[in-house]
Amino acid sequence: MASDGGIFNYGAGAAFLGSTGGMALNKPSVGMAVMPGGDGYYLVASDGGIFNYGSAQFYGSMGGKPLNKPTVGMAVTGDGGGYWLVASDGGIFSFGDAQFYGSMGGMALNKPIVAIAPTPNGLGYYEVASDGGIFSFGNAPFDGSAGSLALNKPVVGMAVPVSGGYYLVASDGGIFSYPSTLPFLGSRGGQPLNAPIVGMGA
Repeated sequence: MASDGGIFNYGAGAAFLGSTGGMALNKPSVGMAVMPGGDGYYLVASDGGIFNYGSAQFYGSMGGKPLNKPTVGMAVTGDGGGYWLVASDGGIFSFGDAQFYGSMGGMALNKPIVAIAPTPNGLGYYEVASDGGIFSFGNAPFDGSAGSLALNKPVVGMAVPVSGGYYLVASDGGIFSYPSTLPFLGSRGGQPLNAPIVGMGA
């Protein structure tokens, strides 16, 4: 996904279902979330506007509404019946069957929130800040963070595998895995990149 909402798909299982590429957007696209069955996806813009494709249903958005801080990411519920949006101040906006379990909105943060990731059963979620700080809500267990570490580059995303735990990725491709028993499978940290890493998936 590009900041204009253009979609690039690869492999037989990743169908192109539409995009905002070529459209006039009020704000750039900042995140994407795929339906559990892989037959639909959402794009979210920094103003909270939602664009849905394939089986992904529209349940509402923050587009056109006043935000304290821009939207930086989104996540879909386990049954695909709703989604969460997260803003850089940690504010959470829930739509459809997505339950609100709490947020960092209105609280003092050392660094801005950059991503959200749900737990495997969708009964909780994590917010991650650019310094690697982790904030857990609902049934999301706290398994550690990079908040106290000196990072070469800021954290830009996170992913939760179905087995639990979570991975963080920095803009230089460095990977941090929590808890310590979660397998480290490699990273791009310390290797030359043409452009910074901006996200990850598990």
